[in-house]
Amino acid sequence: MRMGRGKEPSTGQQVGVGVALLIPDLMAIAWLVFGYGMAGWADGYDQDSVPGAPKVAWQGMWILVGGAVITGGGFLALRWRVTGIMQALVLGIGAGLLAALALSD
Repeated sequence: MRMGRGKEPSTGQQVGVGVALLIPDLMAIAWLVFGYGMAGWADGYDQDSVPGAPKVAWQGMWILVGGAVITGGGFLALRWRVTGIMQALVLGIGAGLLAALALSD
């Protein structure tokens, strides 16, 4: 009978997948922050209406929180611990950034 680690992926594989997913994660965060900036820019032209930038920031925050839960939790459920933690951290930090932007208005 052979004793081993089982079917868990190697740490190198987990880091590789985590780094590969870092690029789309950062692109998503940048796109949502850009959307917040555009909404803030548009708010500057319509002084009489309710500002839309905080709403855009809250929506972006919830998108990133959902992504962190789904992808981070999914990888953790598959025992890809490094990748799951990396996904949860990166998307969670992005969500915190957007929440801070929403609260700063």
